[in-house]
Amino acid sequence: MEKESAGRRWESGTLAHGVSDPFGQGPLPWLRSPDCYFEGTEAAIPWYVSTDAPGQRPLPAAPPPLIGAPRNSDDVVQQIKGFSSAGTVHPGGAVDLRVTVNPPRDFLVDVYRIGHYAGAGAQHMNASPLIPGIQQPAPLVVGRTVSCHHWWHTWRLQIPAHWRPGAYVAVLTTADQRHRSHVPFTVRDPLGAEPAAELLLVLPDVTWQAYNLFPEDGHTGASLYHAWDSCGALVGEAQAAVTVSFDRPHAGAGLPLHVGHAYDFIRWAERYGYDLAYATASDLHAGLVEPSRHRALVFPGHDEYWSEPMRRAAERARDGGTSLVFLSANTMYWRVDLTPGPAGEPNRLLNCRKRQRVPPGSPAAGLSGTASALWRDAGEPEQQLIGVQYAGRVAQPVPLRAANTWHWLWTGTGLRDGAEVPGLVAGEADRYFPKVALPAHSERTLLAHSPYQDEQGRPRHQETSLYRAPSGAYVFAAGTFAWSPALDRPGHTDERIQRATANLLDRVCKAG
Repeated sequence: MEKESAGRRWESGTLAHGVSDPFGQGPLPWLRSPDCYFEGTEAAIPWYVSTDAPGQRPLPAAPPPLIGAPRNSDDVVQQIKGFSSAGTVHPGGAVDLRVTVNPPRDFLVDVYRIGHYAGAGAQHMNASPLIPGIQQPAPLVVGRTVSCHHWWHTWRLQIPAHWRPGAYVAVLTTADQRHRSHVPFTVRDPLGAEPAAELLLVLPDVTWQAYNLFPEDGHTGASLYHAWDSCGALVGEAQAAVTVSFDRPHAGAGLPLHVGHAYDFIRWAERYGYDLAYATASDLHAGLVEPSRHRALVFPGHDEYWSEPMRRAAERARDGGTSLVFLSANTMYWRVDLTPGPAGEPNRLLNCRKRQRVPPGSPAAGLSGTASALWRDAGEPEQQLIGVQYAGRVAQPVPLRAANTWHWLWTGTGLRDGAEVPGLVAGEADRYFPKVALPAHSERTLLAHSPYQDEQGRPRHQETSLYRAPSGAYVFAAGTFAWSPALDRPGHTDERIQRATANLLDRVCKAG
């Protein structure tokens, strides 16, 4: 009975996070449900398969399971959990995995690269030999900060020089095939690679850690949103962590909340042959991104937490002629700082006090005299870069109502002013704030104006924005969580949004 109760507490953490997902689900719909999620099919469907994207190959009557049918590990027993010591690596480098297995037994690692791959959704890249698994020490907890930096290195994945840049997932599976977990990582371009790809995809790993409640065990875990009280109930932001560590697994199935939004864009973009390079928000923070080498930086998913170096890098990119494409909403809302981990590795701790009180000099303190860690409170509203900014949560998905459909972005979509794209305004929404200064621009257009109700039933509206900076760079903001899912998410694809996104990327690639 005790284990059953713990399991329910873990699920309650999952559901608490789900309120910020546009469809009330975890990072991918099928990760929070049994493997055989596709009605009428007996065999397991891999978690990365997109079943309804235009051009998707029909599934065979009994497709062989590509990963098998183990259950996802949970955070209570931690049957198998792991994380990588570095989130990004160049071809020829290595990814060190730290893994705990309870009870100790051998395990396997299968590595997949996310992409279209004729509709498969990913390609198997590597399989490990049997690896002896150990039960690692309990996570270290200081205040609300949970870290596993003291775990032993378990296995080194050497990245072959010929591997393509991309978003990768290491799938950890116990040798008895009973449990599995996932570890995401990113392979960047080869060092000194020329010429550079036209589009640089920036994966929001900083925001992913802000939401990470590992371990969701009813006792220890904490994120920047939640923690647990002494009775095993979730508490909110006022009692949540102000510092979280990158040195720990992701909660639940091991993939970040909202990771599906990035994968939706990747599958669609690679299907149509867009030239992509890959980096993370941490790379942007660390100065490892050179925007002038690319036509545009694409931010494909929910990207809420930005440090000052991240923002300055994006501003320099725009002012230097590199376009910015934001395919979500509530971007650049919280102002954060990244600091070294306990062993001195740079940028392994994420600090953000939100509205809590912290001691003077704390890395989470933010700017002196500010009421919170909002960029708005720091005197730099996000609209001054993005063109719109966060307006509120959307109680239930509603249609996006197109506006100014004469604009080239809507070419070929068949949309006219006032036409609706069902369910496209979901999760959270942005709009233009008339009392907030706009960035310098030579042209600017609001491409949607969509009424919705927030969670308190109050009427609000969403807007999609595009402006052109004096440098010639375009800055696009979708203003809704549901834009990337409309590109390649099962049950949510829309050919009009696919065409509009293609129009946008084609234009910024030519304008660079």
